Amino acid sequence: MANIKSAKKRVLIAEANRQRNVAFKSSIKTAIKKTLELAAGKDTEALSASLSKVYQLCDKAVVKGILHKNTAARKKSRLALAIKKLTEK
Repeated sequence: MANIKSAKKRVLIAEANRQRNVAFKSSIKTAIKKTLELAAGKDTEALSASLSKVYQLCDKAVVKGILHKNTAARKKSRLALAIKKLTEK
């Protein structure tokens, strides 16, 4: 553990930021799962709204520095491919 007061504060701030980032990533994963469930159904309006929400969350994560831009692009691409496979059946 750090001895200097400012270093101790940075440790606390880094932990708070880490927890916020984990929560944000978890919300992205949850939104992806919900979108895939909707893709298995027939409600196209809810599916498009949910897909838009996932894209928005991924883009916001990139702006905030939580995800790398290529990681977000990969997530969006894989989700689009999965939805395409599910809706073709």
